[in-house]
Amino acid sequence: MRVGVPSELKDNEYRVAITPAGVRELVVAGHEVIVEQGAGTGSSIQDAAFENAGAAIVPDADAVFAGADMVLKVKEPIEEEFHRLRDGLILFTYLHLAASEAVTRALIESGTTAIAYETVELPDGSLPLLAPMSEVAGRMAPQCGAHYLERENGGKGVLLGGVSGVRPARVVVIGAGMAGQNAAWIAQGMEAEVIILDKNINRLRDVDRIHQGKIKTLASNRLSVEETVTAADLVIGAVLIPGALAPKIVTEDVIKEMQPGSVVVDISIDQGGCFETSKMTTHSDPTYVVHDVVHYCVGNMPGAVPHTSTYGLTNATLPYVVDLANKGVKGAVADDPALGLGVNVYQGQIVYEPVAEAHGLESVELQDLL
Repeated sequence: MRVGVPSELKDNEYRVAITPAGVRELVVAGHEVIVEQGAGTGSSIQDAAFENAGAAIVPDADAVFAGADMVLKVKEPIEEEFHRLRDGLILFTYLHLAASEAVTRALIESGTTAIAYETVELPDGSLPLLAPMSEVAGRMAPQCGAHYLERENGGKGVLLGGVSGVRPARVVVIGAGMAGQNAAWIAQGMEAEVIILDKNINRLRDVDRIHQGKIKTLASNRLSVEETVTAADLVIGAVLIPGALAPKIVTEDVIKEMQPGSVVVDISIDQGGCFETSKMTTHSDPTYVVHDVVHYCVGNMPGAVPHTSTYGLTNATLPYVVDLANKGVKGAVADDPALGLGVNVYQGQIVYEPVAEAHGLESVELQDLL
């Protein structure tokens, strides 16, 4: 199979979908890899490193998409890439289709088979390809929040860890999954006062066991959310329903009751966001203010640390990429049901029900098409 890797076009997205180590694995397995010139520069990976690993460097994205059987990306295609999608192409990337009808329809109309990193799901419910970027976003969230709590950045002027004789910032994390637990851990390490909420008591037990009471845990319900959020200096939203729109956990009325200069960081924004006042922002224009509360809702947070993110992502995706290249979609899905859950659109038809529900479209069973 010929595997193509283009440059990313999303605002300030510097990650790339493969590393030289990934190229070498594919080449040794008998596949060709073509990489767009300069695709790895933002992640501090030069073209020569890809060439030394066995890849061919091509001049532009048109050459990548036209010449590849499978295209690897980091983020969903944007409008200026839609014309490159075509019948028979396999696209393997983060898609978050429930939050984007435009991308969903572009994939359907093109006949592309689209596999989403974020919906590959193991029998225990874990999401192996979302996990590394959830780790990154979770660990970034407190430092982003701390930055925007500074007065010159619109915040109330609170130091996350406080100082002797002055209370630290109150940080509330909503969701105790991979991103939420990492956010709480880093915030606690910065000596903030941290509360994490989740409906899953077993997850909260894990937090208690690991952090031995340094992070307070609360069962999530309407009252606990309202009381903790309105008293917080920084609120980090990390709620996920795999492949579906994130539920709006924090209403606009609650945002109104927060203190002026408080900050919210919505890690869930890729799936629509878990604050009622959330809207997607970019690294070049990351924040806006609603009811005197600073909102940071960047959709590709890990793109700010592309070297770390690229290597973390490839470590997780590479076994699936090699499997798809060796066996094709039908063979790889037949051998690995977890990968089958990653298929969102197959040859122009939606095969992942949460995406169809989000846009009022029909879905079909992947096995019926296979």
